[in-house]
Amino acid sequence: MRLTIYGRNVVIKALVITLALDIIALLIPNEIAKLILLALSILLISFTLYFFRDPLRKIPIDLKEGEILSPADGKVMLIEDIEEKEFLSSKATVIGIFLSPLNVHVNRIPVTGVVKYYRYIKGEFIAAYDHNSAEKNERTEIGIQTEKYKVLFKQIAGFVARRIVCELRVGDKVKIGDKFGMIKFGSRTDVIIPASSDIKVKIDQKVTGGVTVLAEVKL
Repeated sequence: MRLTIYGRNVVIKALVITLALDIIALLIPNEIAKLILLALSILLISFTLYFFRDPLRKIPIDLKEGEILSPADGKVMLIEDIEEKEFLSSKATVIGIFLSPLNVHVNRIPVTGVVKYYRYIKGEFIAAYDHNSAEKNERTEIGIQTEKYKVLFKQIAGFVARRIVCELRVGDKVKIGDKFGMIKFGSRTDVIIPASSDIKVKIDQKVTGGVTVLAEVKL
């Protein structure tokens, strides 16, 4: 199983805790307590390794110009028309993706272009499936300028998530499907695209980061 570099410090901490639990289990005489501690250590390290998995992904070979890939694994929870004022400065459509703790949490670039906008906002940690989380929670906002249009996407922390990792900065040249960070332990990712785009997904549909086409911009 491939593990993401973004979770290396957490995996090391989990290994240390697991080792400590195993040592304590070996030292105590009570068999029931021993089994409980060993079970906890197995569950802890198993979940940690599973959460920080980083499967190989290849973008679709038949990808068309103007198609936007999902930046995250999860389930589509929102498709809504909005007025976007920070980067697109126009009418737009937002596609919200909810990531449960069981989803792959490595994030990927949705379009090829140049990062023209980056903003980190400290905020709350309300449940990611609450629509208010997009405006209230801790998040990063990244705007990419392609040759013909703009796309804004957000990494939004959830109730459990307390750490957003983002390697991008203004001026970076980025390629569709490449990894750029992750949100740890349950979260949400919003993708904001031109309003004229042809939406390719629907509510409750499961999507795969770097693979599923969310929409196609009319060029």
